[in-house]
Amino acid sequence: MVEKISVQIGADEIQFETGRIAKQAHGAVICKSGDTMVLSAVTVAPEAREDADFFPMTVDYREKFYSVGQIPGNFFRRESRPSEREILVCRMTDRPLRPLFPKKFHNELMICQTVFSADNIHNPDVLSINAASAALHISKAPLTEPIGAVRFGCFDGELVVNPHMDTMESSTLDIIVAGTKDSICMVEGQAHELPESLMVEALQFAQTHIRTIVGCIEELRARAGVEKMPVDAVEPDPQIVTDIEALASARIKEAFSIREKQNRLDTLDTVKTDTLQALQERYGEERYTACATEISNVFADLKKRIMRKAVVETNIRMDGRRLDQVRDISIEVGILPRVHGSALFTRGETQVIVAATLGTSRDEMRLDELTGDEFRRFFLHYNFPAWSVGEVRRISGPGRREVGHGKLAERALECMLPFLHPERYDEGDETNFPYTVRIVSDVTESNGSSSMATVCGGSLSMMDAGIPIKAPVAGIAMGLIKEEDEVRILTDILGDEDHLGDMDFKVCGTANGITAFQMDTKVKGLSRKVMEDALEQARQGREHILGEMNKALDKPRPELSPYAPRIFTIKINPDKIREVIGPGGKVIRQIQAETGAEIEIEDDGTINIAATDKEAADAAIELIQEIVADVEVGKIYTGRVTRIMNFGAFCTVVGNKEGMIHISELADYRVNNVTDILNIGDEVTIKVIEIDQMGRINLSKIAADRELGQVQPPPAGYKEAPPQGDGGRPRRDDRRGGRNDRNDRNHNRSRRDNDRGRDR
Repeated sequence: MVEKISVQIGADEIQFETGRIAKQAHGAVICKSGDTMVLSAVTVAPEAREDADFFPMTVDYREKFYSVGQIPGNFFRRESRPSEREILVCRMTDRPLRPLFPKKFHNELMICQTVFSADNIHNPDVLSINAASAALHISKAPLTEPIGAVRFGCFDGELVVNPHMDTMESSTLDIIVAGTKDSICMVEGQAHELPESLMVEALQFAQTHIRTIVGCIEELRARAGVEKMPVDAVEPDPQIVTDIEALASARIKEAFSIREKQNRLDTLDTVKTDTLQALQERYGEERYTACATEISNVFADLKKRIMRKAVVETNIRMDGRRLDQVRDISIEVGILPRVHGSALFTRGETQVIVAATLGTSRDEMRLDELTGDEFRRFFLHYNFPAWSVGEVRRISGPGRREVGHGKLAERALECMLPFLHPERYDEGDETNFPYTVRIVSDVTESNGSSSMATVCGGSLSMMDAGIPIKAPVAGIAMGLIKEEDEVRILTDILGDEDHLGDMDFKVCGTANGITAFQMDTKVKGLSRKVMEDALEQARQGREHILGEMNKALDKPRPELSPYAPRIFTIKINPDKIREVIGPGGKVIRQIQAETGAEIEIEDDGTINIAATDKEAADAAIELIQEIVADVEVGKIYTGRVTRIMNFGAFCTVVGNKEGMIHISELADYRVNNVTDILNIGDEVTIKVIEIDQMGRINLSKIAADRELGQVQPPPAGYKEAPPQGDGGRPRRDDRRGGRNDRNDRNHNRSRRDNDRGRDR
């Protein structure tokens, strides 16, 4: 039976439908807004995975190009591996849902999201989260409660829910918030130096709309939901809990006091090994084997309780820091000698090497998206090798975590680049920066917050490269420990504090406000005060980090790296673009071959000339300016002979413009053969004496020689050949007193036109 239900959110309606499509899935819902439709199909395995020590849930989000009437642009013309956008939507769907399943639930679960129709007005990413929530809630999968998701923009200081995609360019805020009817579970987005107070307001505003969506999903379950599958909620054996606490509690407390990560982990592993060995001897082989999984889980729970209790009771963390204390910071810039810009950023036991590389527009990233081809002039790549945490793991391409962390850092830095967003900056800002910028962060050591170290290192590497960044950007990760009514907010969290804590809230920004943020929580019901306190504590930590960064480098270097390409920009009349390119690109290829520069021409007449040295760029600019220069009558030029005819010579004037020197304009005497004066390849000084109505350029060598005082007499032994058709009588040249000047010019022009017409 088909069930439909809808809810009004902002200016648009969101509709949920089930029972018409994908009826063999355990739960299937189509979420629709406008003409954008996303199907979520959920399937769940009947039995738990015995070897699983985590919840094996997989989210797969795919965008079909037919949904916008396009054929994929790749070689195979079919959808291939997930794009960056698809991976990011998978993560945003997974993160708020995963904590809402019972801890003991280890059945494999698959959530497949498919965009079947897209109008490029209503964004499918938010619909994907809502569709997954609804499909899970009506299925037998034991989701404890549904979630809702909304996007917010900020236009002229006013928050707008689910704004249309074509309006987001003018928004100073782009944030996705997901949560239950009572609490926020996930936040993801970027902003243009957003004040902390507006951030809290946006989260509170989001909660009201989320509550409306959740109510709609609950009503859909009441109409079409099925019974939830049971979950084994058996409590651990009290005897096992007592034995492990007696054997390991004191040693775990002692291990957590070790500040160095690897020593602490090695000590905890030793404690676990000794505890398991002791229990094996105590219980015997048969009972120990039967309880092995339970024993491991009890040991993990004990570690978590001891760490959290110590923080709540002492306000001191496992590495000895206060709750609001940032780890020691060490910064070196310019450490890679041949790189355009580089920085080594170390915070505690987290370290990254970040490199900035400058390229031309040919280096732009091209993305084949539903909205059409997208070109990016700024992008950031984040790499997290296994050896950075002392692990042995197969080397492969970037995973979802690396894509997500890299995108967060990219968002944090992007809005501080005036050349990407000139509409947001004053005319005095450096918005004319015709480079493509790539940032690469290689994590060399990690103990929490490597993505935030990437933000700091990325900002420093760009300033080291001389990139005109508006202001330095720093990032910090905040944590939370909540035990009943006791709440502790942690600044600059470690890896264990992230794993064993209740919140991971990453905040990036400048001294003026937030530029990017990402939050995941494992608890329900964060109050407004907790959010305000966390953001304020994050602001203080961010200002401390910015202060340390400013000690190393407080503004972009005045000059680019000597190894970076130099790009010079000139502007020409768009009507002359074809002259610079030439037939089949012949002219522009010749300029590039002669000078070694790279030339890129835009439709509006903007030309970017990139070269490794200024001399090559200047040479290319000079050649281009010659090509586009207008030929002036009466001006003297130096050209090169390109063709020889019986009646004269053709030669270049400026660039690829050619003119003709009639044989009568070669010398101050009658010339018998053009080759007596000129040959192909000769350089010759000429004067433009006429540009006729057809645009043909008539040149004179003798006129230029006269003006420059370089008239040459006839060569020795010169004999004037008799003109054809004159019966052998010598021609009387008016320059030697034989004819009126005006009649001779008319006669010569007539001869030139006739001769040129025959040549063509």
